[in-house]
Amino acid sequence: MKTITFYLDFISPYAWLGFDALPQALQGISHRVVHKPILFAALLKHHGQLGPAEIPAKRDWTYRQVLWQAHRQGTPLQLPAMHPFNPLGLLRLAVATDSAGEPSRYVCEKIFRHVWWSGQDAADSQRLAQLTAELNPARDPSSADVKQALQAHTDQAIAQGVFGVPTFAVDDKLFWGQDALPMLRAYLQGDPWFEGPDWQAPAACGVGVKRS
Repeated sequence: MKTITFYLDFISPYAWLGFDALPQALQGISHRVVHKPILFAALLKHHGQLGPAEIPAKRDWTYRQVLWQAHRQGTPLQLPAMHPFNPLGLLRLAVATDSAGEPSRYVCEKIFRHVWWSGQDAADSQRLAQLTAELNPARDPSSADVKQALQAHTDQAIAQGVFGVPTFAVDDKLFWGQDALPMLRAYLQGDPWFEGPDWQAPAACGVGVKRS
């Protein structure tokens, strides 16, 4: 049985789409999923990028596309009142619900729904307090050990080469985005393509132009 490390940030609608689609995508395959909340903004900073919603010309299209994908996938999705927002409170809450900082699917689903079902402000302090009371975390989300655990998850993701969410890590391979779920399924089923030359082909493709 393979273990899949699911790197996620509740700020990402693509992470919600991938989370909701994962059980069906891997139906019939023996596997274990470990959820690791990370700070997407830290990935962007590390790689010198902006998020899709931070680029004015890309923002509207991104929201339209995720709403369309949710419609096609059958996943409930309503844009929150404000986006992007500061997800730290939600990430720390998720980490605080588990001694190892690896929240259950139930916890992750509750938090994703908090963001992507209501159309309300996902970072509203009163809503966060209510959600915290419902989940009743074992640790204080504002404690130093919870903050350190979230930082450790994020550092681990960066060290593995993760650059976006959702990312599914299994063995030495990374699968980015909810649209990579068919590829992840094929790998878990032992598709020989992953042992062939195409997986390593990017290493042989040189960089022709670098922009400063």
